[in-house]
Amino acid sequence: MKNLKTLALVAFVALSTTLVSAQGKNIDATKSSIKWVGKKVTGQHEGTVNFKNGALFFKDNKLTKGKFLVDMTTIQVTDLKAGEGKEKLEGHLKADDFFGTEKFATATILFTKVTPKANGVYTVTANLTIKDKTNPVTFDITVKANTATANLVVDRTKYDIKYGSGSFFDNLGDKAISDNFDLTVSLQF
Repeated sequence: MKNLKTLALVAFVALSTTLVSAQGKNIDATKSSIKWVGKKVTGQHEGTVNFKNGALFFKDNKLTKGKFLVDMTTIQVTDLKAGEGKEKLEGHLKADDFFGTEKFATATILFTKVTPKANGVYTVTANLTIKDKTNPVTFDITVKANTATANLVVDRTKYDIKYGSGSFFDNLGDKAISDNFDLTVSLQF
């Protein structure tokens, strides 16, 4: 019993030391941004989606992990104006064909591995969850002072978003939509 108490105390001290030496920096969700680009045979659309919250964690000024919550109900199209199909496309992106935001209002990303690559640049492997489906994604993130930037390519079909995908439907012609969409993330903390 004494050995068990000693082991528990050592584990507690080790965990406490890790938590104390890891510094969390919450993002400013109002100043951070996610820009998206979705491509199709006849062109592309672009827009934004907002963070609810998030944080990067550092130990000895080195990035060690990150976690973020995205408000999928905030999807906006920025390349169209009102009356030009903007509202229709936003409604379709929020519908079950795409992100189903009524049922799946948030998406998450949790860093699982962070590897230093160069001064302030890290390669990150993270679990991205969209529509209750979780898949790994890998990307580089650059951290400078109180900012960070990253570019991600996401295969939407891994999250059960198959509408207009040539990988799943035949004879789409110029109605085919790329399976991948691009994200440009800018964080301020």
